[in-house]
Amino acid sequence: MADKITMAVSWAAACGGCDVSVLDTEEQVLALAEVADIVYWPVAMDFKRDELVAREPKSIDIGLFNGAIRTSEQRHDAEIFREKCKVLVAYGACACFGGIPGLGNLATRDQLLEVAYETTPSTENPEGLRPQTNTPCNGSELTLPAFLDTVQSLPQVVDVDVILPGCPPPVERVIDLIEVAKSYAATGELPPKGTVLAEDKALCDSCPRRDSRQGGRLASVVRPHEAQADPELCFLEQGMLCLGLATRGGCGATCIAANMPCRGCFGPTADMLDPAAEALSAIGSIAGEGNESFVQAHEMKKAVRAIRDPAGTFYRFTLPSGLLGHVVVDKPVEDKS
Repeated sequence: MADKITMAVSWAAACGGCDVSVLDTEEQVLALAEVADIVYWPVAMDFKRDELVAREPKSIDIGLFNGAIRTSEQRHDAEIFREKCKVLVAYGACACFGGIPGLGNLATRDQLLEVAYETTPSTENPEGLRPQTNTPCNGSELTLPAFLDTVQSLPQVVDVDVILPGCPPPVERVIDLIEVAKSYAATGELPPKGTVLAEDKALCDSCPRRDSRQGGRLASVVRPHEAQADPELCFLEQGMLCLGLATRGGCGATCIAANMPCRGCFGPTADMLDPAAEALSAIGSIAGEGNESFVQAHEMKKAVRAIRDPAGTFYRFTLPSGLLGHVVVDKPVEDKS
């Protein structure tokens, strides 16, 4: 091994919190600097994409890619990182599962552009103009990345070696990644391909409120701002939706500690096909009151229908990588008669 390993960081469709989370490790980031040289991190230093493209394949030891894939430019960046990096890390919920940008998949590309450039009350665009990928201008050509049909997670676009979930990843898990980098610098060894830097079990297993869950039914659904939550009692016991039952642990239950229910940013455990579907099924099974009869079924539906924005609630971080994936638009069947 060389004296230092090389690392690169890229930012796609995301808010920027993942880049900041690297610095949230405070003095631990100095430990990273001792073993690694940052050779590409355009949000933090003056690096150009051409410099990254010019590098030899697999010349970068570890690449951290945060953000979902929404444009052709971001897809191209993901492909470059896969080519240049020996180890590619999906860093943060948006890269891992599609994240909040992935909720754009609830509408089609054209529907999103129509709202953004035509139908909002503050938009003044009588000609209905929209951004073009190529526009002639004074004898030259201006170019923009293409707005893709759907949002995708990083593993849906390229092969990924390590998963680090979170919105953003908490300090403890970022330190785990730093330890991976330090171990690689010292021994050349890495965790097995596909490793998730989080717990294997659902958050409920390590939740500090787990012993307060009595197994009662969810008579009604209350949004967090509509009631003062008891800081010692399971949120489900209080009628507040908490996705800890279908979300991988390892976040340190920081939202729970702040008296806010889990929203699912750590994604599914290894044995979950779709965390949103599992959460909806679990909550549906305890929703409503009444006897084992039509009355109970009616009350169950009533409780579940009280959930505001079920897609945004259950698929907040995982829609692109879930079973639904994106909205489906029926296309007219061609008449061949």
